[in-house]
Order: sequence, then structure tokens, then C-alpha cells
Amino acid sequence: MSQNGGDFFKGLIFGGLIGALLGILYAPKSGRETREDLTHKADEFIAKAKEELEKNRENYEAALGRIKKVSSSVKGRALKAEEKISKLALSGKKEAQERKKKLQKALDAGVAAYRGEKRKKKRA
Repeated sequence: MSQNGGDFFKGLIFGGLIGALLGILYAPKSGRETREDLTHKADEFIAKAKEELEKNRENYEAALGRIKKVSSSVKGRALKAEEKISKLALSGKKEAQERKKKLQKALDAGVAAYRGEKRKKKRA
């Protein structure tokens, strides 16, 4: 948008200058009339340039507002997602610790049973 707006504004200025130059070269008027015409055309050109500038400024401000709105929405969603991920990670960590304890108990029980069997075989 900014590139197209800039190209349009450059074209407007360039076209205005060419038009003014051609008007001076082919005008069958006196110097005073030509200067008055140039002043009038310059005022028109400045008014059009200000109008375009204001139009582009409004478009820019509208786009900036939309970007800020979307940005705050995305930021809010990202914070919610981060919170959910943290909760899931904590839950997963607790579950892993519980399973590790159960596995350790089962392993200890298996080792104890193996040692008990081994002792029984030695006695027998």
C-alpha cells in the first residue's frame, strides 16, 4: 500500500510539473497573465497534494488501528496458549513422577522376590 501510494504521489507531482511547463510554453498570454495562471495552478496542485496526503494519512491510521487490534488479540491468544502448555507440562511432569515411583516400587518388589527365591534355593 505504501509503495503504490508513493508511486501515485510521485506521478502526481511529475505530471503536475510537466503540465505546468507545457502550459507556460504554449500559452498565448502575457507574462502577468501567465504568472497569475501559474499561481492559480500551483494553488490547485498544492490543494490536491494536501488532499491526497490527508487521504493516505487516514488510510495509514485505519490500517495501524487494525494492526493494533489484531496484535492485541494475537497476544491474548498466545498468553492463553502459554498458560495451557504450562499446565499440561506440569501435569505431565507429575504423572511421570508418579509412574516412576510405581515402577521403582515394582522393581524393588521384583528384586526382593528374586532375592527371596535365591535364598530359598540356597537353603534347599
